Amino acid sequence: MTTWTLGVIGGSGLYDIPGIEGAWRTVEGPWGPASDQVFDGVLNGVRVVFLPRHGRGHRLSPSHVNYRANIDALKRCGVTDVVSLSACGSLQERHAPGDFVLVHQFIDRTFAREKSFFGEGIVAHVSMAHPTCPRLSALAADAARKAGAPVAEGGTYLAMEGPQFSSLAESKLYRSWGCDVIGMTNMPEAKLAREAELPYASVAMVTDYDCWREETEAVSVTNVLEVLHANAGKAKALLAHLTAALAAAPRTPSPIDTCLDYALITAPEARSGVLAAKLDAVAGRVLKGTP
Repeated sequence: MTTWTLGVIGGSGLYDIPGIEGAWRTVEGPWGPASDQVFDGVLNGVRVVFLPRHGRGHRLSPSHVNYRANIDALKRCGVTDVVSLSACGSLQERHAPGDFVLVHQFIDRTFAREKSFFGEGIVAHVSMAHPTCPRLSALAADAARKAGAPVAEGGTYLAMEGPQFSSLAESKLYRSWGCDVIGMTNMPEAKLAREAELPYASVAMVTDYDCWREETEAVSVTNVLEVLHANAGKAKALLAHLTAALAAAPRTPSPIDTCLDYALITAPEARSGVLAAKLDAVAGRVLKGTP
C-alpha cells in the first residue's frame, strides 16, 4: 500500500480551495513548457498537484496546450493518479447543464496534437480499451454527489479539435454515434496519462447542449461561462470530498501502474538513447538499462 498523490488538471481557479496549503513551483521537463507552474499543496492530509490546463488567465487554446509536457510534469512530481475537470457540451437530453458526467469512453477526433511520448527510436503500444480508471472514477463520482452535483456514471466523450464549436451537422452526427458529451481537451490527455502509467478519471462538467437542440439557442461563450462559474464551486467541493476519501483509504496498486510492462516493442539494443533520456519520468521504470 502507498499514499495517494492526486494530480488535478482543470480550470485555473480550482486550486483556490478553502483549507488547501501549498505554493506554486516550476517543473521543467524535456517536452517543452507545461501550461503553467503547478500548485503543489496538501488538502485533507493528501498531497495535491494542480495544473491549470490552459494556464492562469486561460492563455492557451485546446490545440495549443502542450499535453505531453503537462503529463510529464505531473509524473515528475510523483503524482499517482490524475483527475481531469473540464467543461463540455451535452449531446443527450438526459445530461443537462450543471450535470457532471464521469466519462468511461472516448472518441478522438483531434488532429493537430502530439498524441504519444513514444515514436521513432522507441515504439510502444498501450491498451486504451478502457481509458479511464474505474476506481478513481467511482471515488470522484461519490465526491461529486456529496458536492451537490447531479452525476452520471459512464458516458462517451467526443474530443473535437476546436477552437470553434461544432456545426449543426457535426453535432447531430456525434449524437447518432451515441456520444454523451463533447469537449476539446481530454484527448490526447487521457492517452498520454495511460502511457505514463497514471490512472485517469475524467469529470466532464456540462455547460450547454452544444447546437443540436434547435429549440434552444446555439452554444455561445456567454452562456457557457455562466454555467461554468456555477460548476466551479461544485468542482472545488468535489476535490475536498475526494481528498477526504483518499485520506481514509491507503492506495493499493492498480493494473495501470504497470501497463508499460508489455507495451514496449523496440528491442533494448535498438532503442534510441536520446528518446530514452526524454522518457526518464514517463517510462524510466521499464527503460532502465537502455543503451
